[in-house]
Amino acid sequence: MHFNITVTNKSHEKYADFICELMEKAAKVRGTGIAKRKPEYIKQKMAQGRAVIALDKDIAVGFCYIESWGGKKYVSNSGLIIHPDYRKQGLAKAIKKEIFELSKNKFPDAKLFGITTSMAVMKINSDLGYKPVAFSELTTDEDFWKGCQNCTNYDVLQRTNKTMCLCTGMVCDFKETKTNQVTEDKKSWDKFIQFLKHRKKRIQEKAKLFPKLLKRINYGK
Repeated sequence: MHFNITVTNKSHEKYADFICELMEKAAKVRGTGIAKRKPEYIKQKMAQGRAVIALDKDIAVGFCYIESWGGKKYVSNSGLIIHPDYRKQGLAKAIKKEIFELSKNKFPDAKLFGITTSMAVMKINSDLGYKPVAFSELTTDEDFWKGCQNCTNYDVLQRTNKTMCLCTGMVCDFKETKTNQVTEDKKSWDKFIQFLKHRKKRIQEKAKLFPKLLKRINYGK
């Protein structure tokens, strides 16, 4: 199957109702995990360009959006949903990668975090640079935790005073990612410089031998 993954704009608002239906059905099937969202909320994210949508012609087959918390110190990639007919094709991974890059571009100084019960999502997050953390390392913004109220496991979160739930918390610090990338780039550059130095040395050694070889040829020695 072929699909187009793109950053949203107002033209994608027509898909909001269908996306919310997909989220609600998925939550019922799992019995856990996905908090309910209203179409108006999804439309807002689309218009802000803070979401990624996957389309198969004119059918919405995947979606995920960005939310910021705590004065934009934290951001989350939420509401990841894949149409049942398009699962197990790498679409979730492709969407997560696209929304990850979008988050990094829009909020380069933030910490990207998420909570999930999905092992598949945990694996994708880990590949992107997330690390599992305790809930105490996530945002304390109450608006974020209010989003869990529609989850079937909200009572667990309440009983533990937001210290744990069935979800696993994961965080990726864009600042650390940027530092690690600079370090890797420097290592690659250093290796290239060493290669050039080594090649220059070999050329110089051969250049020293050239006059001797030429002399041997001229004299038949």
